[in-house]
Amino acid sequence: MSTYNDGVRRCEMLALYLVEHASTVRETAKHFGISKSTVHKDIREKLKITNRALYDEATKVLDKNKSERHIRGGIATKNKYISLKKSMGKSDGGDGAV
Repeated sequence: MSTYNDGVRRCEMLALYLVEHASTVRETAKHFGISKSTVHKDIREKLKITNRALYDEATKVLDKNKSERHIRGGIATKNKYISLKKSMGKSDGGDGAV
């Protein structure tokens, strides 16, 4: 049975990991084996009430990640097409023409 203290401890563990590793919500969720929604809810709602100082640090990381997500998305798309081009080049005789 989960208690209030277990929930508070989880919120703080999530936030500490997020801040110490400057990780994304997705990376944090994967590390702890929980959903992204749980990470968001714990940090944005529960932590705000239980540990305001840690909440302030964690939201800085979350806000930074949000402002950079379009850049990470662009890089991922670029890498995807570079990878596709390389694999196409190998299968069509190696001249790299697409």
